[in-house]
Amino acid sequence: MRTNVLIAIAMLGICSIAVAQPSQAVWQADLGNGTFRNPVLYADYSDPDACAVGDDYYLTASSFQCVPGLPILHSRDLVNWRIIGHALPQLEPRELFAQPQHGAAVWAPAIRHHDGSFYIYWGDPDRGIFMVESERPDSGWSRPVCVVEGRGLIDPCPLWDDDGRCYLVNAWAASRAGFNSVLTMRELSADGRRAIGLPRIVFDGGQVNHTTEGPKLYRRDGYYWILCPAGGVAMGWQLAMRSRSVYGPYEWKRVLWQGRTDINGPHQGAWVHTPYGEDWFLHFNDKGAYGRVVYLQPIDWSSGWPMMGDSGEPYERYRKPTSVESSAAQPSAPQESDDFNDGRLGLQWQWHANYAETFGFPTADGCMRLYTMAQPSTLWAAPNLLLQKLAAPAFTATAKVRFSAKQADQYGGLLLMGRDYSALVVRSTPDSTFLLQQLTCLGADEGQPEQATTLATLQPTARDTIPYSPATHIDLFLRATIADGRCRFAYSTDGRRFRTAGEPFTLKEGKWIGAKLGFFAASAPQPGNRGWLDVDWLHITK
Repeated sequence: MRTNVLIAIAMLGICSIAVAQPSQAVWQADLGNGTFRNPVLYADYSDPDACAVGDDYYLTASSFQCVPGLPILHSRDLVNWRIIGHALPQLEPRELFAQPQHGAAVWAPAIRHHDGSFYIYWGDPDRGIFMVESERPDSGWSRPVCVVEGRGLIDPCPLWDDDGRCYLVNAWAASRAGFNSVLTMRELSADGRRAIGLPRIVFDGGQVNHTTEGPKLYRRDGYYWILCPAGGVAMGWQLAMRSRSVYGPYEWKRVLWQGRTDINGPHQGAWVHTPYGEDWFLHFNDKGAYGRVVYLQPIDWSSGWPMMGDSGEPYERYRKPTSVESSAAQPSAPQESDDFNDGRLGLQWQWHANYAETFGFPTADGCMRLYTMAQPSTLWAAPNLLLQKLAAPAFTATAKVRFSAKQADQYGGLLLMGRDYSALVVRSTPDSTFLLQQLTCLGADEGQPEQATTLATLQPTARDTIPYSPATHIDLFLRATIADGRCRFAYSTDGRRFRTAGEPFTLKEGKWIGAKLGFFAASAPQPGNRGWLDVDWLHITK
């Protein structure tokens, strides 16, 4: 592959780095010696909830407007996790979510296993509480059922009691309901599909436990237990509440807080009781642009209350849970790299809105093709962004791509997306060359404009000879190196010598989600045939 760089290379720093092949995960919580380090998931699985089914553990998390939604992760030891599927292939109503609805849709789900089936409940703050069910955790999920219709209902969790009756606890969003910090309880039909009782307030956080939300409902030793966070995401704590009656009143105790650690706001998560008689708590910690990552803490019941971590302060390292998994088992983490060789996207990928087939498809020769779409004012409003969560605090993402243009002002490339975003792209020109550009938008969520900085002019790799609508092609390797919350782009024409490109970019989270990494293809509004970006592979390396 050969190209000529026509604009001064003085704009670009040059370094010689071989294309690394993906090996082990860039973040591994399992230390291989019977202990683990936190977080167990250094990725944006916010508001995690989990359940145990024998020796298997299943986790889901908030997915907001990203599609497919409700990721399902599986583990045998609560430390090593893999994505096995999604419970929501699309968001409904489909027409509404054909465009990004940032921060909307799927908030704080709860996953439960009851009577041979899996259930996931979540709150859509604009429409109500929804549920899906399946006999398998990895596939076969039903279409969403609206269990309770209304505005402002969030963070639901069901409990099937010993007598077969079903109850649902939920919180309220002040942004929609005009109030928060209260938890309400109501009875559902025995199948969990509709409300049959009116809600009652069972806890009011008031000033002492303001911003009470995210409740999870359990039963143990004759008590009903509600575990929930309070105090807000950044500086909050975890509460445990208990009552002999499901409708309260509940007495409460703080059971997890930051204390002397660097783990701020440790709360909102899942209590898991294992087959080996141990109790553990999965919770999130807000890492800013990296999103809300997942920690694991032991639970100590010796006081009659579920004290978490080290007498209420989170551990950074601890022994692994007792499990059926061999201590010599290979550590694992959620999927990161993708060679696009099996005709379907890896499970780590999500679109920024409901998928339309005109966005693109996997190809028979092992690529993911993205077709150019007329870009709105900025990528903040674009639905056809193919993205995945950041995988670790520091890593390198390298992609082999071919961009094919049918006319001028079509472009595509590698993107770091959030409220601020930046991308390294190639753009076609009227004279059939390509511009290498850095696109950056600071304040995309506030309507600020996108800026394009041209870094180089590149000659095409190949040109079609067909008489009608020929394409012009360019082959490149694009790279993003992430460290300390900053990204530095680079590119190569041969996969060996990489030239740093553009200015460093400070990552910024999205609305309720962490920054994400991926690809897009776009164009100016224009008639005629669309170009495309073929992504041969993406390798995530340390």
